[in-house]
Amino acid sequence: MANRYQDRIELLQGTLDMLILQTLQWGPQHGYGIGAAIRAKSGELLKVETGSLYPALHRLEKQGWVKSEWKVSEAGQRAKYYRLTPAGKKQLASEADRWSQMTRAIAGIMTPAVAEES
Repeated sequence: MANRYQDRIELLQGTLDMLILQTLQWGPQHGYGIGAAIRAKSGELLKVETGSLYPALHRLEKQGWVKSEWKVSEAGQRAKYYRLTPAGKKQLASEADRWSQMTRAIAGIMTPAVAEES
């Protein structure tokens, strides 16, 4: 059981919102589908817990970055589907740019340039 937790990657604060927005860029999806897409696209390394996913979706909806509507799922059950709004697309572009800057900065720290010899 300890290995299961050691192998899990914790998401940085704010990263979940970006991942949800990115997932919805591929098309409308219900909550379970969003979580499954994040898990699949991350090679099973990222698992979004229900207790984190749905509060994030509500927060994104309140910000106007996603809209939701009730539909019938592929399994024939009623489900709330979320879709990206134009404001959400703009927010995703902004967050993706910040993510890119941050990963470059972290990479610079983790793999510093070889010091020049005098």
